[in-house]
Formats: sequence, C-alpha cells, structure tokens
Amino acid sequence: MSEVPPHVKVLAEQRAEARTGRDQARADALRDEIEAEGWLVRDVGDGFELVPRPPFKVWPTVSSLSPPETGARWSGPVTGSSGPVAGSEPAKRDVQADTEQVAKAAEPAAGPERLDPVQAERVARTETAPLPEPKGSELVGRADDIEGTPERMLFSQLLWDASLSVSRLDEEITPVEAEEPVPPPTVTVGLVVDGWPDDLRRCVRALVARTGAKVLGLDLGNMDGAGAVLHELAQEYPHQVEAWHVAETPHWRGGTAGWGESRNKLLKLDTSEVHVVMDTSMVMDGDAITPLVRALADDVAAAGWKGMNPTQDGHDWRDAEPGDVRGLLGHLFAVRRDVALSVGGFPEDARYYRNADLEFSLLLPGTLVAFGKDLPVHQERHRGYHDVDPDYRDRESRRTYDRVLRLLRAT
Repeated sequence: MSEVPPHVKVLAEQRAEARTGRDQARADALRDEIEAEGWLVRDVGDGFELVPRPPFKVWPTVSSLSPPETGARWSGPVTGSSGPVAGSEPAKRDVQADTEQVAKAAEPAAGPERLDPVQAERVARTETAPLPEPKGSELVGRADDIEGTPERMLFSQLLWDASLSVSRLDEEITPVEAEEPVPPPTVTVGLVVDGWPDDLRRCVRALVARTGAKVLGLDLGNMDGAGAVLHELAQEYPHQVEAWHVAETPHWRGGTAGWGESRNKLLKLDTSEVHVVMDTSMVMDGDAITPLVRALADDVAAAGWKGMNPTQDGHDWRDAEPGDVRGLLGHLFAVRRDVALSVGGFPEDARYYRNADLEFSLLLPGTLVAFGKDLPVHQERHRGYHDVDPDYRDRESRRTYDRVLRLLRAT
C-alpha cells in the first residue's frame, strides 16, 4: 500500500475530532478533501484507516446511497404463452385477407361487363325479352325449365350469387380475441460484497453464464480488493452486472455496515419484480434462478435452496425436506420484491446474516418453498460463517435469535 502523506493524516485526524464533536458538516467536508487528495477514509471501531481511492465512485456509507425513485411491480403470474395468437399481427392479416376476398367475390356479379361476350349477349336478351307466363303451378327457375329458358336461369343465378356476396360484406367480421401473453417477471440477484474476491468472481461468472438475471452488487469497503473485482466484473458484463461501492466496512469486520441495512439497500436499489438473495459462496451448476421464479405463483411469496422448520418447542430449527417450509436460508432464495417491501424489508437490527434470514422469513405472508438438492447449485466454503470470529458469530446470532423466538411465539 502507498505511504499516506502526512497532510492527509492530519485531515483524517481533524475529521475524527469533528465526528467526536458531532460536527457532521465539517466531517463531511474533510472527507471530501481527503478524497480529493486521492484517499478514502474508513471508520473502523473507534478509529479510522486511510486507503488509496479506487478508480470508481465510492459513497461514504450504505445509507447515503440514493436508490431510484420508482421500481417495477409484479402482480401477474410467472409464465406466459408463446406463439401466434388471435389479435396478433398474423391474425389481423388473415382477417384483412378474408375481407378482401369477399369484396372481390362481389365485384364480378355487379353487371355484364365482367362476363365473356357470349354470356353478356345472353344476359342482354333476357333483360329485354318478355318472360313466358307460368303454366299452372309451375314456378320460374325450376330445374326442368332450364332447357326451355337457359338465359333466364343464367341471369337468376348471377343475381343470386351477387346477393350472397353483398350479404357476406354486410356481416360484422369480428376477429377472435385472446389474452395477450404475459411476459416473465424481471429478476435481479443481490450480492453483498464484503471480501473474498475469488469467491465473488466465481459466483458472478457462473450467474452470467447460466442465467439471464441482472446482478446487483453492493461493495462494503473494498475488503481484500473484492470491490475492485466487482468493478472489473461490471466492466466485463456492462449489460448484466451493476456495482455500487461504499467506504463503510461490514460490521463483522469491525465496521458499521450491518447485514440487514445492506440487504435493504440492495432491495431498494433494485427495480425488478423478483429480488434474489444470494451469498457469494454459491455457484450455479445450471439455471437455478428460473425454477425459483416459477415457484412464485398463487400465494408463494418466496422460494429458495434450503429450508428450515422450527422444532415443536420453538427453541431450535432443523433442516427441512423440499416443499413448504417456515424459513429459508439466506444462501439463496427468491422473493417477490413488492411483498418484501410491504413487510418493511429485511430486519434493520440484524448486523450479521445468521438467523436474520429466519427472522425475515417469519415476517413474510403466504407460503415459502424450498427446493433442496433438486436445484442445480452448490456451495463452496461458506466463509461468512467459518471465517468469522467465533465469539462475534455466536454473540450476534443469539442477539438475532431472540427476535426469532418472539416472532414464533407471536405466530
């Protein structure tokens, strides 16, 4: 790492004093000066650290990010029909062709000018020649009268054909109406990026290769260079990967950015109809996103990889078989974004992921579904659990689980 210039250290110390004195305006101004010098200041515990400013925009905190004003809302089914339907362009062209054919059929019956010379001469004679009186009950136009007056029969037939054609034109031609095909919902996979750049690279590249979902990454403090990798991936896949960066570091690494706050920011930055929670330890072996999204039908609010059910006394949770479950683990699950927002999003008090996924699950209305091993995905080393300080992990897990127990008793 480059040596921090002495005058930049002085600015950072002055900023720390301003924060201690709760002079936020001066602290923000000093932070901007530090950034202008090519450095970022990150608050760590009771102190700070200075790191070189990366080649991308960095917001100071998670809360300072500005999400879009409006987002997509999904209220329809997941799947839709495909292929030509009545009311589409091919159907409209068929109706038009039928109309033109009817009109064309009526035109030659309008007069003798469309007949050949022999037929025209016969029709002219029938128009001027007097008709013979019928004999007894004999009716004009009977089949046994053709030999006696063939011209009259020809003219009668032409008039009859013309009247039929005009009648067809008078009828209202109503195209068959059908429901428009419902497009599939838009989907975004949200990733909290808090370290382990190699895991991030493997996770995102598998997502891009096997799904069409958008990837939205929130980088917390560029830990271990993971934020720089997220920036590279966004440049490599500009139409599918979107990156946001903050200087604030994750709570489990001694910073102030909590899991619930970060997840809520991703939810609000998202504009898709389905929001997918995914850990960077997960790797797609196939398209595991589409089955989850398709499961969000009827009253299903969320669908995920692994599910949990509480024991009868409510003090513990056990792995669940595929099907309806009470809780979904935060490794991978899809949720209707409007439903997630309707319950206030993810629990803001959750500073660490563990048990916060269960707390969020209990807040959701409707049914939750787990797929289990049928989903084409696997997990590499779950560093968010195994590589976190055990004392911190147990303390924060118990803190969140107290809220889970209260929710279970309430429901």
